[in-house]
Amino acid sequence: MAHRKMQAFPAVVAMLSRWRRRSPAALVFTSALLLAGCTTLAPDYERPDVVAPEAYRFEPAEVAATADTAWWQQFGDPVLEELIATALRNNYDVQIAAANVEQALGIVTQTRSALYPQLGYGLSGEEVRSPDTGLTALVPNIPNPQDTYQAFLSASWELDLWGRIRNLSTAAQANMLATNEVRRGVILTLVSSVANAYIALRGLDEQLAVSQRTLAAYGESVRLYELQFKYGQTSQMTVAQAKSQYETAATQIPQIESDIAQLENALSVLLGRNPAPIPRGEPISALLTPAVPAGLPSELLERRPDLLQAEQALIAANAQIGAARALYFPTISLTGAFGSTSSSLSDLFEGSTRSWNYAGQVVGPIFTFGAVSGQVAQAEAAQRAALAGYRLAVQNAFADVDNALVASEKIAQQLQAQERLVSALTDYQRLAKLQYDGGYVPYSTVLQAEQTLFPAELTLAALRASVLTSSTNIYKAMGGGWVDEAGKLTGRPAPPVGEADGPPPLF
Repeated sequence: MAHRKMQAFPAVVAMLSRWRRRSPAALVFTSALLLAGCTTLAPDYERPDVVAPEAYRFEPAEVAATADTAWWQQFGDPVLEELIATALRNNYDVQIAAANVEQALGIVTQTRSALYPQLGYGLSGEEVRSPDTGLTALVPNIPNPQDTYQAFLSASWELDLWGRIRNLSTAAQANMLATNEVRRGVILTLVSSVANAYIALRGLDEQLAVSQRTLAAYGESVRLYELQFKYGQTSQMTVAQAKSQYETAATQIPQIESDIAQLENALSVLLGRNPAPIPRGEPISALLTPAVPAGLPSELLERRPDLLQAEQALIAANAQIGAARALYFPTISLTGAFGSTSSSLSDLFEGSTRSWNYAGQVVGPIFTFGAVSGQVAQAEAAQRAALAGYRLAVQNAFADVDNALVASEKIAQQLQAQERLVSALTDYQRLAKLQYDGGYVPYSTVLQAEQTLFPAELTLAALRASVLTSSTNIYKAMGGGWVDEAGKLTGRPAPPVGEADGPPPLF
């Protein structure tokens, strides 16, 4: 590379010689291009070493390569799929996050523009009348008033010899990429929240159905016992016990209905709608459990948006050190103008009216009494804080995945035990009722059996929802390419974050 530069140097010298005859400003401008080096005072960035476990503590034996797929389709409920698609299109948090990325892209373009010469233009006209005394009175040929017209092009450029602007540009780009990871994190959270809310809603629907079915059964029991009491076949205490059981079940229904309405309202907000009823699809018992996605702990560094965001924050803090250190060195700026000045608008662009100027300026610190060193100290401390924040985020990510995996495993075991419990309590309630009808046991035995079965059935419905929710939480904790798949459903293309690597627009 250096050999090719040396070969090209004579051609550059010849070009400068030709330009020197045309305009001295061109010589200064081109010389500055050659002087602007690639010096940077920022520390070399390398991804920090983290101690990643070889495997997750509670990873199941069977996993599937589903981290990059639309995992919510595995539930087998088209209504849920449509709700997620609607939320991705209409959710305001997603729109805010996308706008924040576009704003950060604008900051990158603005910051990087300082690497290039700034060109401008100006037009002015002036008419001045002087008093009829002094020189105007002595020389009658001097026009009074006098007209002056001027048109010019201007250029200014700060030579980034110490990499201050380049480091600020690097920091801005890292902040933009971090903002984009925030957008991806919003999408991750949104999909998980909609899925969990819908699953919880179907779980409440199941609890409401159990409560209404139980209430109807208790109501029928009250009716029968009242008839038996009327004809002297049972005691008033039995009737009172049956009524108390009925009212106990009745108190559950309003609370469940209130929870359903509040959950529908929360889900409506996620969908970008005003509060309204939510359509239903498959019952909670028919929803399928998604497979656990495969992956190694070390892959979280590339899969979780929050970890990528923390790393970009570290890159930005690292670059800010270089920008702060560059303040110790002088700032070199070039300015120039080329145009025409004339007393007649019609002669403004004649050859004799041409004018030009160029200048250079060097400004540097001598004694700042800590102004520069303080900024460097701030930048270095911010970099250390960002480094600690990144490592903490990584450890929290490992814990999140392990927590989600162990919760999924244990809740599944709890569900199986609860299903066995409900089956046993159902048999107990049936047998107690038969024995009471045969006169072998008091009604309190039936009451005890039914009072135990009802909450067990409510718990079973809640556990079915928890098992499905735990699967959602695993995908949320692991991240993966599914976030980008979900991003495609927003109806908006992903922000062009790669464009920050190219040259900025001219205007």
